[in-house]
Amino acid sequence: MAIREWVRWVLHVDLDQFIAAVEVARRPELRGKPVIVGGTGDPTERAVVATASYEAREFGIQSGMPLRTAAKRCPEAIFLATDAPAYQEVSDRVMATLREFPVVVEVLGWDEAFLGATTDDPEALAADIRRVVAEETGLSCSVGVGDNKLRAKLATGFAKPAGIFRLVQENWWDVMAEKPTDALWGIGAKTTKKLTEAGYRTVLELAGADPADLASRFGPKLGPWYRILAGGIGDAEVTATPYVARSRSRETTFQQNLTDPGAMAAEVVVLAKRVSQDVAEEGRPAARVAVKVRFAPFLTHTHSVTLPSPTADPAEIEKAALAVLDLFDLGRPVRLLGVRAEFPSTAARSASP
Repeated sequence: MAIREWVRWVLHVDLDQFIAAVEVARRPELRGKPVIVGGTGDPTERAVVATASYEAREFGIQSGMPLRTAAKRCPEAIFLATDAPAYQEVSDRVMATLREFPVVVEVLGWDEAFLGATTDDPEALAADIRRVVAEETGLSCSVGVGDNKLRAKLATGFAKPAGIFRLVQENWWDVMAEKPTDALWGIGAKTTKKLTEAGYRTVLELAGADPADLASRFGPKLGPWYRILAGGIGDAEVTATPYVARSRSRETTFQQNLTDPGAMAAEVVVLAKRVSQDVAEEGRPAARVAVKVRFAPFLTHTHSVTLPSPTADPAEIEKAALAVLDLFDLGRPVRLLGVRAEFPSTAARSASP
């Protein structure tokens, strides 16, 4: 008789096209049609895509794209307004369903969670999860199976849509070696460009990089961390700590560009007050304040400042937001302003990889 080996696994569950799927579930007649969710649902107004159904994505529609651009690419798309309370309610149901399994559930957001599981057949567990989530909520999900969080998260990308994929040490290089560095979780487009300029085009090349060279180019902590990331090395601990927001933010897209710095400052004050209310409701002080400015036509910059000490004082948050606004060159028309308060745990994490 074969002896089963029970091993600790990390599964990453990611709901497929979550927001669009919730909307389609509420409106079955939209199934199979290109659906775009964002703003008030009016593509003539300034707002960005929150999510798009797979049918819309075939037209090149992506999250963060201006609704007007999306409408040009897919004129027949159905545009819907965002409905955060509805998405939260469905998300809560999904997470409750996941907790019915013999796993540890670590919620990452509305549509994803890490699961810690001890099993001899992680794919069978993943299949059960997919089936039960579909039965209980009507939603489809993809599941990445890994030996740590990094590999499980990346595996989900290969599983989508509605599939299961295993990415572990044994097949890491077969799957990832020739991928560009932005295939790694934690490396974005800007860093990828810098890595390419430094001669590191692929995951394999980055994994073989000289740590001293990376440190000199990207800093003593971040540089060597990129090399570790390329090796697929990551945290394998999954905790059942309830999901806690890392920050609270508010932003406004203006239907007419702002050109007066005084008007911009006034809008930042309004946003800072709203963020201060959010911070008060969160019951945690803010450690850092950031301001986002999107210049016309669509160029976005963000600056931030660490507060002298964590605080929930509205006056201090407003003062910091205005100070950050002064860091921008406001000689160009502005189409969006945002203010974000980051909580101490986030600020601490941002100091190191």
